[in-house]
Amino acid sequence: MLFRDEPWPDGTPSWVDLMVPDQAKAVAFYSGLFGWDVQAGGEETGFYGMAELSGRPVAGIGQTPPGQDLPPVWTTYLSVSDVDKTAAAITEAGGRIVMPVMEVLKEGRMAVVADPAGAVFGLWEPGNHLGTQVTAAPGTLAWNECMSRDYPAAKAFYEQVFGYGFQDLSNDDFTYAVLLLDGRPVGGLGALPDSVPAEVPSNWSAYFSVADADASAAKVAELGGRALDQPFDSPYGRQVRVVDDQGVPFLIIAPNEQSGKPEGWED
Repeated sequence: MLFRDEPWPDGTPSWVDLMVPDQAKAVAFYSGLFGWDVQAGGEETGFYGMAELSGRPVAGIGQTPPGQDLPPVWTTYLSVSDVDKTAAAITEAGGRIVMPVMEVLKEGRMAVVADPAGAVFGLWEPGNHLGTQVTAAPGTLAWNECMSRDYPAAKAFYEQVFGYGFQDLSNDDFTYAVLLLDGRPVGGLGALPDSVPAEVPSNWSAYFSVADADASAAKVAELGGRALDQPFDSPYGRQVRVVDDQGVPFLIIAPNEQSGKPEGWED
């Protein structure tokens, strides 16, 4: 288990949160799956829940505001040092602003935006809240990736706005690149395969670390969710796509023989 006490570099996925119709139900599900201790904020935060491990934040769980017909989804936030400047760069690069820049008490400043292919993500300029502060342990954020309906447009957009480099992993079966900042992998960008139904939009998704992918998939089902496929081994870990008990998709991934355990990993 590794702790972080400083802001994440610009362009790094630094936070994820979940907005759902039934916050209490989500808290019970994810606490049961990941062992999170979720601390609810006050009325001024909309009773936003801060999920913690070892007393440090790892993710957020909120209630969909009344009267807003928002799809329940895990949102990936990219860390930025100037949210206004980044929001302007996003529109200049062909993206759009979904939710304009706003102050979040003294915790930071944020906006929700979309790339030219329609994938929605957040921007987080840290104040008191830096983002996730725990990594390399079950229940922590492991990876974030954007799967796009227009890979060339998305690639050009993220390079222009965030200065990413790309490590191409594509082959005849798929198109995918690792997003690099100063040569360091921070996320992924891929093309949605033709086999994916047309109603599935471009999207950012979150992977969470677990000790055992098969056991965690079984736990998801026990808690009222379901696995969308069978766990499989990859060079990066054993993984499976699942949905929670309110239909929200996410992925879980566990170290395997090919991946090895990351530095600082604690079960």
